[in-house]
Amino acid sequence: MSRLLGGTLERVCKAVLLLCLLHFLVAVILYFDVYAQHLAFFSRFSARGPAHALHPAASSSSSSSNCSRPNATASSSGLPEVPSALPGPTAPTLPPCPDSPPGLVGRLLIEFTSPMPLERVQRENPGVLMGGRYTPPDCTPAQTVAVIIPFRHREHHLRYWLHYLHPILRRQRLRYGVYVINQHGEDTFNRAKLLNVGFLEALKEDAAYDCFIFSDVDLVPMDDRNLYRCGDQPRHFAIAMDKFGFRLPYAGYFGGVSGLSKAQFLRINGFPNEYWGWGGEDDDIFNRFTKIQNTKLTMKRDGIGSVRYQVLEVSRQPLFTNITVDIGRPPSWPPRG
Repeated sequence: MSRLLGGTLERVCKAVLLLCLLHFLVAVILYFDVYAQHLAFFSRFSARGPAHALHPAASSSSSSSNCSRPNATASSSGLPEVPSALPGPTAPTLPPCPDSPPGLVGRLLIEFTSPMPLERVQRENPGVLMGGRYTPPDCTPAQTVAVIIPFRHREHHLRYWLHYLHPILRRQRLRYGVYVINQHGEDTFNRAKLLNVGFLEALKEDAAYDCFIFSDVDLVPMDDRNLYRCGDQPRHFAIAMDKFGFRLPYAGYFGGVSGLSKAQFLRINGFPNEYWGWGGEDDDIFNRFTKIQNTKLTMKRDGIGSVRYQVLEVSRQPLFTNITVDIGRPPSWPPRG
């Protein structure tokens, strides 16, 4: 009885062993089959690499997704171009920046007595790139803003402006660049003509600018909820200044800080070029919006289309771009304004 039972167990063990061997062989065969398929899959991607290297146009900035172009010719290596079944890696899409940025603090304490070296301002704004350019890292702004500052001999004011405005503009989640348009020489200052120059020169550097903020160098907002953006109509940001008792000096005043979209600026032919000295140009600019008859006639011949100047130097500083220009001399007759 025991001998019979021992023979039966021996046969069962052999059968189980054979079954295990058969299962192992099947697993090995399937493994190598799948491995071969993976090898073929990755070899197709490696074959596409030289094609992009040999044809730089196929991987230009206009095709940032790394997808192969459907009508591209075969590479010079003789290998046929294999259509891409999967797109290449792309940068993550950032959400739109909020209309009401969450990091605003409201009323600000503004003072101009503490020393303000540019090195300190640079340390306070590590995210600002050379030339005064900034892009929010966590969202996509709806506008690209150029801040234009007419300038001459106001380095003291410029340091405070940079100290206060860079943090404000960053909290407002703006994609922006700061341009200081420096009038060369000692002839009569021409603010409006410098603003025209800033508009043109900023677009030369970046055609994506679609909003332009024109700011005097000695004006700083006292509340960061005053958003430096362009709207459906030209905007006046300096509607209440401390030197005027926090009210407008007169109806129609459009000086200090203003904002226009690119389309609005071109529609009014920019700003007048023939106001030498301070004052007068603000009223002319306001009249261009309201289309007062006399200004409606002069704006066609005096503006962005007729501005003449010579760029002497473009210097990209850590916090701004300085553009020194020769805008000519005032006419011999008494200046307007």
